[in-house]
This record gives sequence, C-alpha cells and structure tokens, in this order.
Amino acid sequence: MIEIPKSYNYISAFLTFKCNLNCSYCINKYDNLPKYKTMDARDWVVGLNRIKTRKDLPITISGGEPTLHPDFYTIVSWIDKNIPLDLLTNGKFCTDVFMCKINPRRFKRQAKYASIRFSYHPNYTKILSLFKKVLRMKNKGYSVGIWAVNKDPRVNIYRLAAKTLGIDFRLKEFLDKKHGTYKYPEALDGVAKECLCKPSELLIAPDGRLFRCHHDLYHGVNSYGHILDKKVKLPEDYLPCENYGNCNPCDIKLKFDRFQRKGHCAVTIKNG
Repeated sequence: MIEIPKSYNYISAFLTFKCNLNCSYCINKYDNLPKYKTMDARDWVVGLNRIKTRKDLPITISGGEPTLHPDFYTIVSWIDKNIPLDLLTNGKFCTDVFMCKINPRRFKRQAKYASIRFSYHPNYTKILSLFKKVLRMKNKGYSVGIWAVNKDPRVNIYRLAAKTLGIDFRLKEFLDKKHGTYKYPEALDGVAKECLCKPSELLIAPDGRLFRCHHDLYHGVNSYGHILDKKVKLPEDYLPCENYGNCNPCDIKLKFDRFQRKGHCAVTIKNG
C-alpha cells in the first residue's frame, strides 16, 4: 500500500499530457516537457488501487486531457470503488459515451466543490455549448462545475450567466512571473538557489513516476519512486532542492485547499 501522509492536500494522476487544445497560457505547455511513456490500464489500476487515501482526499484524474488516454474508461471503471475520484477535463469528450460508461456515483462525494471540473478555455470553448453539456450531466446526477482562468474579460459575464442557470462557475488566477498571488515570490525570479522544501502533494506522471512538485514533474527530475514499486514512502519532511528560483507557479501560489480554506500553499520552503 501507498500510505498518504496526513499533511498531504492533493493527489493527481496525470494519465497523459496529450491535449486536443493549444492554449498559449497552458500550465503544461513547456518546450522541454518530457516525453513520458503512457502506462496502460492494468498498470494504472494496479498502482492507483495501492493508494490508501481518505474520503476527503480524492485522487484527481488529470492531464493534459485525461479522456484522451486510450484506456481512460477502463481505468476509471476498474479503480476500487472505495477510492474517491475527481476529474479535471476540458470537456471535449462525447457526452453520450461518458454517461454510458461512467456512473454518476463514480465522481461524486461530499465536498464544497464539484468532483468533475470542466475548464473553460477562451477561443477554444463555446460557452453556450459548455453550459448545455454541464446542465445535461447535472440533470443526470453528475457532480459538475466550470473553472476558468481569469484571463478573458468575458469570464465575469459568463460567471453571472452560469449563476442564473444554477451552474457552479469559479475563477482561478492567471499565473506567470507577473501575475498571481504567491507565498514565495522570489521563487520565480529565475535565479536558481538552494533551499529546503517540504511537499504536500503526490503527483503521478503518465509513466507512473512520483514527483513532489510540478516543477520536477514538468522537467522529469528528482522522481522519488514509481507507483508500482514494492515499497513507496512519500516524503513528509524538508528535502534539499537546487531549483529554488525556477519554481512552477502552481507550487508556490496561495490558493484554496481541498476544504476551500484560503491561504494554502503546496510547499513549505525555508533557507531560500
């Protein structure tokens, strides 16, 4: 079993980094993004079923666009039903196929936000079509909502429209070196420094390797194990890092935790 420390706030399984969109502001868009091999359904299911998590800490199925994994429906269907799951998706999948293969209970739990979170992408998503998809799935019992990066000035209008339709529509900060609310702003100054860093997230790459932060995941460095390893101990203490200054914005921003408490940061850094 893979024991999840009590201090951990997030678990994400990146089934694939493939995506059918090409947004300029994508947090996964790196020229040097590793070409991870894609694990098949069996390995994903065996690995994820080893994770001993809690009801309030789901495994988030993400990507890229996770539904592009050739075994997406098999993986979701075969994961132990006692393991809570969330889904991050751009919503480009076929609604009929999804509802035929995935029971509404598979992505539903007691939480202050939707288990299936659609991401709105300006220039790639027709907002009315997305509203229709969300309402259709919601009426069938799925826990669904829309999350949008606060990049397009129209999103506030869309959020008000969504409210009148009874759709949960939330905004996320646009993140780069000039935008965002960060606990460690100097972590983005581009000057690599040594520090000690304590993680609170389990990030699983498409090939099953385990990483402590998005920087390491997106660069393919400092993996501390594999989801199929016989013995896996997730790091709970401070670990040395030589990349402080080149951190990923997702790792050092101030955000809401899984209980929707504001002010959480994915890492704790000292000696930086």
